[in-house]
Amino acid sequence: MNRELREFRRLERVCLEQAALSTLDLARSGLLKVADDCRIAAEAIEAQPPRGVFAEAVHALKLALSKKPH
Repeated sequence: MNRELREFRRLERVCLEQAALSTLDLARSGLLKVADDCRIAAEAIEAQPPRGVFAEAVHALKLALSKKPH
């Protein structure tokens, strides 16, 4: 979960930096929207109660199995 949180925060920061540099209004607003979505996702992860190592492993396994084509 920490890796996901760090990645969403990194993406948020990159989008904000790129939006500040953008000269096109459409690109700027799109980047700001993505940054906002990343912030919301990061806040949702932060709001989750901490899990133990075993619960993390089970969650990761469920995610991995759900992504396999049937």
